[in-house]
Formats: sequence, structure tokens, C-alpha cells
Amino acid sequence: MTEEVLLAFLFTLFAGLATGIGSLLAFFTKTTNTKFLSFALGFSAGVMIYVSLVDIFVKAKESLVGELGEVGGNWLTVGSFFAGMLLITFIDRLIPNQTNPHELKKIEDMKKPGAVIKDPQLLKTGTFVALAIGIHNFPEGIATFVSTIQDPALGLAIAIAIAIHNIPEGIAVSVPIYYATGDKKKAFKLSFLSGLAEPIGAVVAFLILMPFLNDIMFGVIFAMVAGIMVFISLDELLPAAKKYDEAHISIYGLIGGMAVMALSLLLII
Repeated sequence: MTEEVLLAFLFTLFAGLATGIGSLLAFFTKTTNTKFLSFALGFSAGVMIYVSLVDIFVKAKESLVGELGEVGGNWLTVGSFFAGMLLITFIDRLIPNQTNPHELKKIEDMKKPGAVIKDPQLLKTGTFVALAIGIHNFPEGIATFVSTIQDPALGLAIAIAIAIHNIPEGIAVSVPIYYATGDKKKAFKLSFLSGLAEPIGAVVAFLILMPFLNDIMFGVIFAMVAGIMVFISLDELLPAAKKYDEAHISIYGLIGGMAVMALSLLLII
């Protein structure tokens, strides 16, 4: 179990710090590779939707049915799935629309002449975006941690999917902060720190959830994780992929993500 815990922390840290990759892309590339982002976001959504509905939900149901019987287990599985969706919806509602961390920004916007505007209000907005991403990433850290404890291969797949979707979030933090200050280091630091919410979520899961992690608790958490990841995919990843989209690339990414996840699950049977 010690090895699984360490691996779970590493995967969660990797996923969270991908916001820093987005920030670096903003500083060291000249244009946004919209085709790549569209495909990658669609791919991430495909991985998360497929693994949530085909693997995570099924494992949660098996665990709960085994403990509570057919009727009670099925009802609690479905209830927990939608409870996960309600939880992430509530978190989204806490975030003001004007600081939406999923509002797409392109690297080109930061390269425009006169883009730097020494505006304290803009700095405040960028800081709130970083805070919003931190709040939003917290349950993703729990999801990655718990999934890795149960199945390291599954945890790795989820960590990669979340890392991909954190890259444009890193850009979303960096751009307004750079606009406001002209300071790349400050923009990178806040982007980097916003990703630390995911390993913090893992620490909370380890300290609070692990001592109570029996079959019923595992089933409930896993079903909630499935609900959270389906919501994130439908509410964030696919709309973002479509905004960057060219020639249905996002749907090809979605299918590709599902296919890769399906193949990987077949190989570990």
C-alpha cells in the first residue's frame, strides 16, 4: 500500500503542475497550436468519459452491490454518481463568471504590441482566476489519488487526461497576469501554484478518507469520481475543444481517447 500511496501522490503532482506547462507555452511559443489543443482536449475528454462509465462506475457498483445487495448497491451507486456531479456543479457556482478559468485565451493575445497594461484590476482578475482554478482542481486531486490507490494504471490514465486539460488553464492564468504586470516570473509562479491544489486534494484524501476506506466508502467515492469526471468532460473539455476546433479534430481526439483507453483496459484484463 505504501508504494501505491507514493505513486498516487506523484501522479497527482504531475497532473496539477501541468498548469505550469501552459504558462511556459505562453511565454516560449509564438502562436497557439489550435489543432493540437483541440485534439488533445477531445482526447482527454474521451479518456475521462470512457474510463468513468466503463470502468470506474462499474467497479463502484460491484463494490457497493457486494456490500449492500443488488437493490441498495445499485441505488447508492447511481446516487453517488450524481452527487459527484452536484459537487462539481456547486464548486463551479462558487466561481464568478468574470473569472472563469476555462475562458479560452490564445498565446497570440499576449504577443500583441501594447498588450501589457499596468492595471491593478487586471492583476486582481488574474489572481482570482488562479484561485478559481485551485478550487476547481481540488476534487480532481482526490479523484486521481483514490483511482491510483485502487488501480495504478487507471490512476495514470486519469492523471494524463487531467494534465492535458490543465495546460490551457495555465495559459488562462498567465495571460491576464502578464497583461497587468509585464512580469513573466510572477505570471508563471501564480500559474504553477494554482496547480498545487491537486496534490493538496491528494493529501486531504490521504489524511481524511484513507482511514475510513472500506468497500462501501470506496464504492461511494469511486462513483462520485465518475460523476465528477463526466461533468468536467461535458462542461469544460468538449466545449473548449470545439472552440479551438478545425475540421472536426476534437471529435477525432474524443474517439482516439476512448479507443486508447479501451485498448489499455483490455490489455490489463
